[in-house]
Amino acid sequence: MGQLRTLAYSDTFKDHLASPRNAGELADANAIAEETNPVCGDRLRLSLRIVDGRIEAARFLAYGCPPTLVCGSVLAQLIEGKTIEDAMKLTRKEIVNAVGGLPTRKQHAAALAIETLRKAIENREKNSA
Repeated sequence: MGQLRTLAYSDTFKDHLASPRNAGELADANAIAEETNPVCGDRLRLSLRIVDGRIEAARFLAYGCPPTLVCGSVLAQLIEGKTIEDAMKLTRKEIVNAVGGLPTRKQHAAALAIETLRKAIENREKNSA
């Protein structure tokens, strides 16, 4: 982990960094979004399979800093099994809390996760209308 200052991050954060959950592409996804943070250039891609208003599967790909990867991992884990309505209520603060906290300057990673989730669901709703 070299440059990553271990004191600034929780055990949950380090666990998701070492073993990301739900990483990769979802072959039969019907809701996909990829968002980029314009400030730092981090990117997050989210693929969802939504059936009858419920997120049956979620996968992510992250490009950028470790917090972006961890927030993508936590997001994908949190939303699987949730209804679209419940997933849309998820907040940046809930992502930050789920990873055990983030330094203020890294909270943009949680915001990127939420933006990507909302965009994926919007893309699904546009395509199924």
